[in-house]
Formats: sequence, structure tokens, C-alpha cells
Amino acid sequence: MSRIGRKPISLPDAVKVTLEGNTVRVEGPKGKLEKEFHKDMIIKQVDDRTIVVERPSENKLHKSLHGLTRTLLNNMVQGVANGFQKNLELVGVGYRAAMQGKKLVLTVGYSHPVEIEPPPGIEIEVPAPTKIAVKGIDKEMVGAIAANIRAVREPEPYKGKGIKYENERIRRKVGKAGVKR
Repeated sequence: MSRIGRKPISLPDAVKVTLEGNTVRVEGPKGKLEKEFHKDMIIKQVDDRTIVVERPSENKLHKSLHGLTRTLLNNMVQGVANGFQKNLELVGVGYRAAMQGKKLVLTVGYSHPVEIEPPPGIEIEVPAPTKIAVKGIDKEMVGAIAANIRAVREPEPYKGKGIKYENERIRRKVGKAGVKR
């Protein structure tokens, strides 16, 4: 049995969950999330503060969905309670980020500045010219937006220039060796 799928999800005091079939609505101090899960998964609210995910059989599909469903539900609960954040860093001479209204403007070595408009529910902050923080309640969307920002100029292995995650380590390569005569 899935070790992750077996774990019950404990709800913080400020979070309210509504189950309608396999559609789950989660409300908390940060906002609301709604998601429809696979029809075969059994989602039960054991008491006021606990949710359990069960699977109907030992079928390979049900086994794979068991842990996934529990993790997605737990991420929804954590998101509306605390929110999620991904931090990015810009490495390179002249590389910088700035906010223009709600838009993120990146100057990363192209002939033009790159503008990124965050979708609703996602907040982008620039605490320093070389640091970007992506915040929101939907973990999947926060990760996707952070990945899109990183994809504008991925870190390269020779000098390490580009946009990287805060704790990401870039595997460096040795450049060309000089010719000796």
C-alpha cells in the first residue's frame, strides 16, 4: 500500500473543506481552491479535522493515483493555510529584474527587455534587482510560473550566467584549454 496515500491529512483550524463526490473545495485565510479528482478515488472526511484518501482496489492505476491524490489534496490544504513561494536569482553582469505595475520586466542580455504578466492568483515580488519571489496558493501554478521565468535565460554551465532557483547548484564545465606551442 502507498505509504504517502495512507497518511491522513490533518486540517489546520482556519481551513474548511467541502466534499461533493470527487470535487473538493478548500477555503482558508489565503483564499479558495477547487479541484476534481479521479472518479475511482475515495475521499472521506473522518472527522472535522482529518481527511483520508482510499483506493478501491490493488489495480496498478489505483495504486498510482492513491499517493498522487493525497499529495494534491495536502498541497491544496497547505496552500490556502500558508501559501507557497519559489525564489529565483539572476546571475550575470547587467542582469536585473524590476516590476512595472503587475508585470515583471527582465533585462537578461537580450536586445529587448522580457516582460512576464503573472496570472490571477500569483504574485511576483522583486526584493532586490537580482532576486525574484513567486508567491501563490496553488503549488502547481507557482512552480510553473517560476519555471517559465527560469526558461527565459537558463543558467549555462561555463560561466553560470542565467536565472536559477535560489538553492540550485549549476554543474560547471571546464572551457577550452589554451593551445601550448
